[in-house]
Amino acid sequence: MKIAIPNKAFSFNETLVAELKEKYPDVKINTTGIRYNGQELIDFIGDAEAVIVGLEDFNKHIIDSCPSVKALAKYGVGLNNVDLDYCKEKGIYIGWKAGVNRLSVAEMAMGFMLMLIRNLYVTSNQLKNGIWNKDGGMDLSKRTIGIIGVGHIGKELIRLLQPFQCRILVNDIIEQDDYYASVGVEAVSKEELFQQADIITLHTPLTAKTEKLINEEALTSMKNSALVINTARGEIVDLPALKVALKSGQIAGAGLDVYYEEPPEDTELLAIENLINTPHIGGNSIESVLAMGRSAIDELIQYQETT
Repeated sequence: MKIAIPNKAFSFNETLVAELKEKYPDVKINTTGIRYNGQELIDFIGDAEAVIVGLEDFNKHIIDSCPSVKALAKYGVGLNNVDLDYCKEKGIYIGWKAGVNRLSVAEMAMGFMLMLIRNLYVTSNQLKNGIWNKDGGMDLSKRTIGIIGVGHIGKELIRLLQPFQCRILVNDIIEQDDYYASVGVEAVSKEELFQQADIITLHTPLTAKTEKLINEEALTSMKNSALVINTARGEIVDLPALKVALKSGQIAGAGLDVYYEEPPEDTELLAIENLINTPHIGGNSIESVLAMGRSAIDELIQYQETT
C-alpha cells in the first residue's frame, strides 16, 4: 500500500516514520516543513492509496482530485478539516480515535490556569524588562471553573482539578448527569457559566454552533476578573472581541493555543500583556505525539484488515 504523509509533524518524527516504514515501505513524507493545501496537497498525494492527515483541508475538491485515495488516517484529534459526508459517499475509510492526546491538552489548560491566576506569566515577562511586580494573583484552589465541552479532554481536566477543591461548572450538548454526579460537578447553561466562572476553558469541536461562541456578548457577561482559555479550535473565540476585552479590562486575561490562521499574524493581539499565546502545542507532548502517530498507523492496519 502506498501511503502519503503531507502532515509535517508526523513526517519530521523519526520514530513514527520508522515504525510506519516497518509495516509499509512505500511511504512518501513531507520533508519541506510546509503545510500543504490546495493543488500542492493534490500533487503531493499523487496516486497514494492512503493518507495520514493532520490539519490539512480535505474538502470535496481535494477528494475528487485524488481518486486513488481509499483511506484517511487521522494524526491528532478533531475531524472538522475533513468532509466526512463526502468521504462516506465516496467509500473512503476514515481511521480516527478520539481522545488520544487528552492528557497533554488537559495539562496545558491547567498550566494556563496557574500561570494566569497566580500572575506568573505577566510578572515573569515584566521582570525580564526590569519591573519588580510583587502581585502574586489569587489561588487556583477553591475557584469556580467553567468547562465548556465535557468530552475526553474535559473529563481529564476535571480529574486533574479534583485536588484543588474547585467548584466546577460544566456545559455540554450531551446529557451526562450520572457522570456529573459521580465527580461532583454542576451542569449549567452557558449564560450561567459565563457569569459565575472565574476561569472559562473551552474543549468543544468547531461546529456552526460553537463558532465564535466566545463573542462580545459572552465576554461582556463575564466577571472583570475572569480568565478565558482556548486549547480547542481558534474559531471558537471571536479574536477581535477578545482583543477589545483584554485591552479594556473587561476580563483579566486569556490563554490561546489556537487561532483563525496558524501561525497568527495579528501582532497587536499577540503583544497584549495579559494574553498567553502558544503555537498550537497543546497535544504535542512527546508522549501524545507518539500516541497520535501510533493510533494513525493502527488505523491503516485496521483499514487493510477490512479490505
